[in-house]
Amino acid sequence: MSLLITRRRAAAAVLTTALLVPLAACGNDDSGTDKDSAAGAEPSNSASGAPKADLTVLAAASLTDVFKEAGAAYEKENPGTKVTFSFAGSQELAAQVKQGAPADALVTADTKTMDGLTGETGTPTVIAKNRLVIAVGEGNPEKVENLKDLSDTKLKVVLAAPEVPVGRYSKQILDAQKIAVKPVSQEPNVRAVLSKVELGEADAGLVYKTDAETAPDKVDAIDIPDAENAVASYPAATLKGSKHSEAAAAFVAWLSTPAAQKILQGAGFQQP
Repeated sequence: MSLLITRRRAAAAVLTTALLVPLAACGNDDSGTDKDSAAGAEPSNSASGAPKADLTVLAAASLTDVFKEAGAAYEKENPGTKVTFSFAGSQELAAQVKQGAPADALVTADTKTMDGLTGETGTPTVIAKNRLVIAVGEGNPEKVENLKDLSDTKLKVVLAAPEVPVGRYSKQILDAQKIAVKPVSQEPNVRAVLSKVELGEADAGLVYKTDAETAPDKVDAIDIPDAENAVASYPAATLKGSKHSEAAAAFVAWLSTPAAQKILQGAGFQQP
């Protein structure tokens, strides 16, 4: 009798094992697919919940240095995500968006440019602010002290083109002070203005404070009083043509987090 019971128990154990193996296989598919990917959704990172994706972000030239740092920080926080930036003047970026350039998010140096793309973007959020300074050669060889000095015809002044946000801000503050300036050139973005001063091809130029701070050994920055200055706002938005809308939204939202704001403000940008 004991032998019969033992045989029955052994048979039951074999049957149980046979039933469990298929169930385990269903729960651990070697193909690596899960219910999210099977449904066509972007897989999420386990650490933060942000979808993984290779993102392309169009960003204003004045964000070049700080966004490289911010992008590296975001990738570290979100393993599996890669952020590639394309920097240019905001007006150039807007033209790219209108032409259907493949990108996921946009950050401009003014609200006017972003507002002109209402049909192409999600709702924008201002992530930072900035102010202008007068950039001069190291040591300020021409002894520039204020905006009025820029009207000196002996001074080689370079400005951004009026359709560029920093060029528009420059015109705004000069017109408000009734200061006539004849620039030796009008550049396509703020970094081009800074470069002219760095290379000694211009005695002075109007740039964002944060840009002047990227070249402390080559240029000096002359502060402009708040009452005579302009405040530049930087809105960020997802692009409706993005193939990674959830991941793009996660990145745009991250730009307003304490971690991102610490990086932006560390580079001299102001709170939004």
